[in-house]
Amino acid sequence: MRISKEQAKQNQEQMIESAADLFRERGFEGVGLVDLMKDAGFTHGGFYNHFDSKEELIAEASKRAFRQLQEFRATKDIRAVLTNYLSTGHRAARRRGCPASALSGDSARQPDRVKKVFADGIEGMIQEYTNLLRAMSPQAEQRDLAISMLATTVGAIVLSRAMPSRDTLSQEILDVSLRTCLNNVADIRGSSVAAVPTKKTRRSAKARARSR
Repeated sequence: MRISKEQAKQNQEQMIESAADLFRERGFEGVGLVDLMKDAGFTHGGFYNHFDSKEELIAEASKRAFRQLQEFRATKDIRAVLTNYLSTGHRAARRRGCPASALSGDSARQPDRVKKVFADGIEGMIQEYTNLLRAMSPQAEQRDLAISMLATTVGAIVLSRAMPSRDTLSQEILDVSLRTCLNNVADIRGSSVAAVPTKKTRRSAKARARSR
């Protein structure tokens, strides 16, 4: 039985959603087409009605995963973003977590088509961090710190997942990385406050000027 174009589009969207979850959970090579289609609620025979190849689905699912992350964090400030990212909950939630920490190693073995998706997604994360940091201190260029912060957070999750979740080192890596990032945020907040003179400071400056 033929289905409408609208239904076909909905089916394709469901496949992309399921693939975005499964790939983050098991990796690109850890999931076959049969499992992908079963998780989406379809038989594997219909896959090529929607995608030319698994590589195409990997690219589309990766885009979706980065967009989900962006939407989840859209209304959060930098402290909430960091605290949520470097948490035991995120460490355990591979299926709905950040694609950069879950799949960057897999992407390194993929064709440029997939690598380009990750390049765009990671650039989007850098811009997100940069904008959040710049909101605290608009005078400063924050891209370097944003890149450093992204590398720290992603690397921390990757390392913490490489060992048993109850291992004390796994938790220590998350705790130390979060403390480091929050200290950087505190430094920015302190410098941005110092850059804007308070009324008391301005009055003191005027008093000193009159006394000269």
